[in-house]
Amino acid sequence: MTDDATARQPGPIIRLDDFLKCRGVVATGGEAKVRIQAGEVCLNGERETRRRKQLVIGDVIEWGAEILIVNETDFD
Repeated sequence: MTDDATARQPGPIIRLDDFLKCRGVVATGGEAKVRIQAGEVCLNGERETRRRKQLVIGDVIEWGAEILIVNETDFD
């Protein structure tokens, strides 16, 4: 079975919890886990509770009033 992120666009991936840490939205992986599982994060307009959800370039993350778009620099 193919993961929907891989099916949408081949290429680099980053986990949702790692993305939030990379962007400085959360300070630790533990904080990311709690906030994601509490339903505080939306991915492409839908609530996402899987912290290990794989993101690809172009995915849109909503965190409160903040909107973040996954881009090439997130994979460095």
